[in-house]
Amino acid sequence: MKPIWIVDDDPSIRFVLEKALARENLPTRSFTNPREVLDALADVDPGDATRQPPQVLVSDIRMPGGSGLQLLEQVRAQQPGLPVIIMTAYSDLDSAVSAFQRGAFEYLAKPFDLPKAVELIRRAVEESQREEIIEDQAPLNAEMLGQAPAMQDVFRAIGRLSQSQVTVLITGESGSGKELVARALHKHSPVAGGPFVAINTAAIPKDLLESELFGHERGAFTGAQTQRRGRFEQADGGTLFLDEIGDMPFDLQTRLLRVLSDGHFYRVGGHAPVKAQVRVIAATHQDLEQRVREGGFREDLFHRLNVIRLRLPALRERREDVRMLARHFLQQSARQLGVEPKRIAESALQRLEAFSFPGNVRQLENICHWLTVMAPAQQISVKDLPPEVLQAPAIATAAPQAVGEPGSFAPEREDAPADSFVPRAGPGLPAAPQGADAEPPAAAAALPTWEPLLNVQARQLLENGQADVWDVLTRRFESHLIRTALQVTHGRRMEAAQRLGIGRNTITRKIQELGLEAGEEH
Repeated sequence: MKPIWIVDDDPSIRFVLEKALARENLPTRSFTNPREVLDALADVDPGDATRQPPQVLVSDIRMPGGSGLQLLEQVRAQQPGLPVIIMTAYSDLDSAVSAFQRGAFEYLAKPFDLPKAVELIRRAVEESQREEIIEDQAPLNAEMLGQAPAMQDVFRAIGRLSQSQVTVLITGESGSGKELVARALHKHSPVAGGPFVAINTAAIPKDLLESELFGHERGAFTGAQTQRRGRFEQADGGTLFLDEIGDMPFDLQTRLLRVLSDGHFYRVGGHAPVKAQVRVIAATHQDLEQRVREGGFREDLFHRLNVIRLRLPALRERREDVRMLARHFLQQSARQLGVEPKRIAESALQRLEAFSFPGNVRQLENICHWLTVMAPAQQISVKDLPPEVLQAPAIATAAPQAVGEPGSFAPEREDAPADSFVPRAGPGLPAAPQGADAEPPAAAAALPTWEPLLNVQARQLLENGQADVWDVLTRRFESHLIRTALQVTHGRRMEAAQRLGIGRNTITRKIQELGLEAGEEH
């Protein structure tokens, strides 16, 4: 682990923090003034154990030879993701609050309570490690983000369709990212060098939609003063994305069916057939089978479009992606606005994960943009979240659904990597079911609570004269928690610790103490 850097001209402060952190197995490196810190930052080398960059910086405000606030600005310019804790006397609280608003992780008022100071530093360490995980997992220029199994299915489907120009129907709720998938299908296809043309059939009035799709000849109707190429011609040699196809007027569906059948169409007011080589990708949030039964959508057109179907999961079905997406959107909003990216506290992330997101990924993106502008401090807390999140009741996690549906493209789900750490069952502790026998989270949420069973177990042990009831039940409780977290994260200890709200050192120590089977972690 990288060291915590301590900057203070008072040797007693440095000594106390060094000793307290050493007891927590947290390495430290101390400095007496800001100049020494800046020189050390210029000389860091991650490959050299003696020149490691800091995991966290703890700095006093008032020091000879420089101000902690100036140091904060210079350090944040060089390492934007580095948590900085500002130490200050009570008389400097105004300065500390100002520093906090300009990017400090937190401030620590002197004289401070040592255990609270250590706990604050540990929280900063865990936040720094979480940010490192996100940076490793989510490249800034990624087309799409998602670690949930349902999204991994979508990614695999895009890869398998990369050599094909087959018609694809994308289904999913509004805001779930259907156009992003369409663009990815185009980018990774044989016609990637051609144009990508998108049209929302629900956003254009019925009287204009035909002309938008197929073009018109001069004089075809009032106002048609010149010939106009429609979207099909514009997309020649590339991809045409028909969004919200379920809202297309019924009479236009007949014309679209003919174009899909033979590639020929007529401009409005035209008499000569026009041919265009176009790959069609359609999308809808509606149930097209139901629309067919109701007579609002042509069955033959449905079957023509439904060659390959990809279903995008709603965000509430891929809840494990919320924190990655939130951090990505906060970074994105900061770049767009030209400000420093804000961090988001674990408690705020958990609140977002419990939100139903009726607007899906688009709504999360808008929330992150709102937070970048409106959150008063550099770290976003629960109270900073918008009213629609704070006022909504938390909902149980829904069981993820596979991409494939009847008649759709359904790539197989890959198993967890062989080198993941999946713990074994301990004595008296059956392993959680996996695979086909695993109970979906939604079903688990409906089971009776576990507290009455705990009462029964505790009473039995106590009445039988068991001497160490506390230790026995605590070990079993912790074993279940850690085992389940590691199964959910496919053996990734740091991510499991993050989700449980404990430190990486803590989960490693507990695995050893509880006798859980160790394995290689990611």
